[in-house]
Amino acid sequence: MDATLQHLLRNLAPQVLGAVARRHGDFAAAEDAVQEALIAAAMQWPASGVPANPRGWLYHVALRRITDHLRSELARRRREETVAGELWAEWAFVPPPDAEVGVDADDTLVLLFMCCHPALTPASAIALTLRAVGGLTTAQIANAFLVPEATMAQRISRAKGSIKASGVPFSMPEGAERAERLGAVLHVLYLVFNEGYTSSTGATLQRPDLSNEAIRFARAVHALLPEDGEVAGLLALMLLTDARRAARTGPSGELIPMDEQDRALWDPALIAEGVALVSAALSRGPVGPYQLQAAIAAVHDEAARAENTDWAQILALYRVLERISDNPMVSLNRAIAAAMVHGPRAGLELVAALDGDTRIAGHYRLDAVRAHLHERAGDPARAIAHYRAAAGRTASTPERDYLTLKAARLAAEQREKPGAGG
Repeated sequence: MDATLQHLLRNLAPQVLGAVARRHGDFAAAEDAVQEALIAAAMQWPASGVPANPRGWLYHVALRRITDHLRSELARRRREETVAGELWAEWAFVPPPDAEVGVDADDTLVLLFMCCHPALTPASAIALTLRAVGGLTTAQIANAFLVPEATMAQRISRAKGSIKASGVPFSMPEGAERAERLGAVLHVLYLVFNEGYTSSTGATLQRPDLSNEAIRFARAVHALLPEDGEVAGLLALMLLTDARRAARTGPSGELIPMDEQDRALWDPALIAEGVALVSAALSRGPVGPYQLQAAIAAVHDEAARAENTDWAQILALYRVLERISDNPMVSLNRAIAAAMVHGPRAGLELVAALDGDTRIAGHYRLDAVRAHLHERAGDPARAIAHYRAAAGRTASTPERDYLTLKAARLAAEQREKPGAGG
């Protein structure tokens, strides 16, 4: 399936799922039906061509699948005839594939909040939303959570069952219930964006379709809650980070680290919008983790050259962020900032403190940061060993190539030194 068709189906999937779930009321059945419709489209459209109304086609096929399942269920169970007859009367009609779908503009946003259901644990809500709305595979979600794929598959299955058992209608929650779900919604969008900005698996570094979707959803949530500082902070963080997209890869898709990027390729409009959003949010208070991360991104983006970066300010922001966010990745990033301010040995001491944290132990970034700091400290042997270890632990081809190349270049430099090689 080519990239254009993949992108089309990814965009249509949450719209059709929202419309089917709103009509049918059974989220799990709706998702199953839409997945079957997507599979049918992926098999048929490359040969027959994309229909004039692709959304209507998917909607038609999904409803047809639900009707077929209902017919099978009714044939198997003949009890409760009255209720079954009413259901059949409601669901027997399926619009033709070229009919216009009654998609509510807010269906996908409702779907986003529905997946962050109070009956679910936060981890399960995030996983389900990444699957149903974000379009990530179970393997990608498992990688984001640092758990086995089988564990994540069970978590998503249980989450769908919990939503079905709860009987909560497909509608936007209000008041306290909406506030309760908001944290999970923001975390979901954060993970979807990160997977799009730096793909955890595969041959390409970036998946703009995912990061663009995350930004679109973040804009929708911000429009719904314009005064919420953390919503604004998350949107600002996405915009300030995405502004660097064009400079992050070379002609062959190879990774270019931030300090080597051509900053003329950074998007000034996204930077200006992101800075304005986070500045306004910080002035309102209270300050949350997304606002702090956006402030850090703004310091990076406002530096005309890498050597002009205000690392002391970034380190101060990471210290505040670490106090309010129990996240080993934040601590790892603080170590990098500390190394830029106080020298690589200071950074290595902070990295060593993370060795006992099971949440990050074995993660490739731990080795990658160690390698970078050892290189800066003038210890190429250790740097080479950690670059190679990091390369062996990442599932991203561009990142693996970058880390392998770093190790190879350092090794070549050592061989070329006078007296090397014996």
